[in-house]
Amino acid sequence: MNDILRRLACLLLAVACLLPLAACRGREEIRQVREYRVAIVQYMDHASLNQITENIESRLDEQGEALGVSFRVSFYNGLGDAETLKKIGAELTQQGTDLIIPIATPAARAMQSAVKGTDIPIVFSAVTDPVGAGLVDDLKKPGGRITGTSDAPDAERALELLFALNPWCRSVGLLYDEQEASSDAAIGQARAFLEEKGVRCVEKTGSTKEDITAAAAELVSAGVGAVFTPMDNTVMSAETEIAQRLSKSRVGHYTLADAFALNGAFIGFGADYAALGRATADLAAGILADGKDPAETPVQVFDAGILTVNTDTAKRLGYTTERIESALEDESVEVRELTTHAAFPGKES
Repeated sequence: MNDILRRLACLLLAVACLLPLAACRGREEIRQVREYRVAIVQYMDHASLNQITENIESRLDEQGEALGVSFRVSFYNGLGDAETLKKIGAELTQQGTDLIIPIATPAARAMQSAVKGTDIPIVFSAVTDPVGAGLVDDLKKPGGRITGTSDAPDAERALELLFALNPWCRSVGLLYDEQEASSDAAIGQARAFLEEKGVRCVEKTGSTKEDITAAAAELVSAGVGAVFTPMDNTVMSAETEIAQRLSKSRVGHYTLADAFALNGAFIGFGADYAALGRATADLAAGILADGKDPAETPVQVFDAGILTVNTDTAKRLGYTTERIESALEDESVEVRELTTHAAFPGKES
């Protein structure tokens, strides 16, 4: 009996000795959880870009938990200003950021320039034409240390809906910022489409919110039947102001993003920006935590599969969602309704 007790005591003593070692290993494992520093650089403040940022942040939190890593995210607002973006880029390269996520073409181009000569990877978001903007060599094999997500423009789809609802329309205004590279492709598509239909095209541009507001007033004075705008950040920043003027004059504003409709435009025909934000975060997590090569990681392109209708504006223009849906020829398009607000409610999960 005494021998059994002595053996039991030895066993308990051995277990007691091992417990501190196990605790130390646990603490060591906690300390070794990898932390990655991610910088989000948003070109300017408006509903679409804000929505993308929110979804990137929430998705990185999810990915961090799933992968057993930590993504420490810092946010920077470029304020729509080239010099501000340049300063942000310099700061990020100096402080040793692990990865930069620029949102919108101007921010992406500024960050690409800033990281030259470094090994900091870039995952851009909401860049309409990555090849045309000089960001990547090819969508399937970007080259360099850069990849991302793209919101491909589809001006023809939006204009086809415009004429399905307004077959008598003989003049269309094009409202955009000619300094934004992201507008070039869609405006080119729109010009060609209107020329083929024999419809008069009236172009008005501006490089500031105030310019765009004045340009919208000029289009109303010119008597256009409708206005088309691509995914243009400058116009988006002014949408709340111009939407009331256009709808009051019974001029529908057809655009290529849901945030325009959120801020008062009649129609937003574009990509799902919540999904685009989440996909951007997945690319970033793959590069940092899984060691994927940006040069070999294809750019993910989101097509214009979402038609967003502002029901407040539609009512003022004399349309119902049912009539708009019946004018659509593509049954794969998802129709969503919303009313005028400054921002999307909450964060998408």
